[in-house]
Amino acid sequence: MIRAAFLLVLFAFSVAAGAAQKEEKVVYHINDSTNATVALQNIRNHMNASPKAKIVVVTHGPGIDFLLEDAKDKNGNPYDIMVQQLADSNVQFRVCNNTLEARNISKKQLLPEATIVPSGVAEVSRLQVQEGYAYIKP
Repeated sequence: MIRAAFLLVLFAFSVAAGAAQKEEKVVYHINDSTNATVALQNIRNHMNASPKAKIVVVTHGPGIDFLLEDAKDKNGNPYDIMVQQLADSNVQFRVCNNTLEARNISKKQLLPEATIVPSGVAEVSRLQVQEGYAYIKP
């Protein structure tokens, strides 16, 4: 009886320890580049607090604008430096191909850190449903 109780406690502890080790996966959804500076700062803060977090930024519509070559914030600061720093920390940036086509934007205009997905909204959904990502909308 004592042995069974010990094994039950040991099992419960190992399950709890496994839950504590669960990978943190987050998708940041940006569909308006006027929020890009705040979003990038939030992501940087997130990475500082949780360096092992797996973060994917999905953009569509006007949200892709900060990932275009020579894009600058309202103060004239280029986005490319912060995007590159975050990408160096394994943050991924994904851009909606539907948006590129609808707006006649060449893929060559994207920052090199950005990758293209067929649909931004479908990518947000896929990451949540199929891969268990938490959703953040800055």
